Amino acid sequence: MGRPKSREEKLFAAAVLRRSFELSGNERRQGFRAVYEGVLRDLHLTEEDVSAYLRAHGSEVDATVGRGRP
Repeated sequence: MGRPKSREEKLFAAAVLRRSFELSGNERRQGFRAVYEGVLRDLHLTEEDVSAYLRAHGSEVDATVGRGRP
């Protein structure tokens, strides 16, 4: 088993998931909400945690999902 993920890694993963769905226009679909809320619960994060992370690190997240510059 690998090492536990840091809070920063968890936030990044949740932000990439959310941003990927936003860019595809699927963030309002029920399937996304179910998956996203499950991920937040499993990672012990809140939607506000991810929103704050995106405000601070949006360009890094966008670069990972193929939008924006690294």
